[in-house]
Amino acid sequence: MPWKEVCALGLKNEMINDWLTKEYSITDLSNSYGVSRKTLYKWIERFRLYGLDGLEELPREPLSHPNATPVEIVEEILALKRQKMKWGPRKIIAKLRNDYPDISWPADSTGNKILKRHGLVYPRKRRSHTPPYTTPFLECTQSNIVWSADYKGQFRTGDKRRCYPLTISDNYSRYLLGCWGLTRPTYEQTRPCFELAFIKNGLPDAIRTDNGQPFASRGLGGLSRLAVWFIKLGIKPERIDPGCPEQNGRHERMHRTLKDCTASPPKSNLEKQQEAFNFFMKEYDEERPHEALGQNPPASVYRPSPRPYPMRLQKVEYDSNVVVRYVTNRGCIKWQGELIFLAEPLCGEYVALKQVDNRRWEIRFCSYLLGFLDESIRKIIK
Repeated sequence: MPWKEVCALGLKNEMINDWLTKEYSITDLSNSYGVSRKTLYKWIERFRLYGLDGLEELPREPLSHPNATPVEIVEEILALKRQKMKWGPRKIIAKLRNDYPDISWPADSTGNKILKRHGLVYPRKRRSHTPPYTTPFLECTQSNIVWSADYKGQFRTGDKRRCYPLTISDNYSRYLLGCWGLTRPTYEQTRPCFELAFIKNGLPDAIRTDNGQPFASRGLGGLSRLAVWFIKLGIKPERIDPGCPEQNGRHERMHRTLKDCTASPPKSNLEKQQEAFNFFMKEYDEERPHEALGQNPPASVYRPSPRPYPMRLQKVEYDSNVVVRYVTNRGCIKWQGELIFLAEPLCGEYVALKQVDNRRWEIRFCSYLLGFLDESIRKIIK
């Protein structure tokens, strides 16, 4: 035998029908339906005023919300979100606080609820995160101590041309110093971009990159032509460990935002793509709040370097207590009548050798340690 389905509204209807027959007292109905006399009187009164519709459950939400966010505030939040669809609730509220400090803006959590209620917040995909490696960033106590540079993964624009985005940022302030869509990640195309960044912002103490071209090579000291140029400018080339992008995590995180905002999908051609990069840079540096900066944009923190870019490189000079050797056009130095190969990027430069024991000589280019020459076997030890 199937169970008889009973709902609260059906019981109320039955109770009212029994009451209308006048065969049952309020006490009888209370005992029969298992409700209090007060509740029965409430339902009867609703029936008298509204008929059977009055027996429906009323919403429990209060008629007024004294702490509700004013409509004008909600509209401002929604308007900015529609302009900055890639921004999250915290950045939206932070931007409004910065632009209009005299207005009392709601908490970040309230902003999130407002955007969710209007369908403007989408759930994030869960990502597996590698614990951050913080040691290389401890010395970043001010702007221009360390810059980061990298080529964001290449893609094709609408006209099928390849685009290799080169990005440079300041590690301390997160300031995006440059973003260029290049056709090849070569030394010839990369160096002019760095020159533009140096002319505008001065020189950093170090530049952190990965181990790919044109930043590094598999040769002695990992030097590339670009790294040799950095060293001559007094910039230390730092390289993260292979397969450890988290060591350049701040720059990598910016890349994810760059891709979402400028290349999803790619633009129709390289010119349009560069326009998108330029727009992103201005917004990222001057408008977009950053949590690590107290919800201030990077431009409010970054200051240009006091070290200007020299239009002419000074000749490399060494102390008198070292042996200086010229690197030939084949990347070799002459040592005791023999040619010993160092690295092709050093062609035309001078290196210094300093004896450290009976067998080994330390080899440096400027102040950068390249390796050791083992005199007994006439070979370079990296």
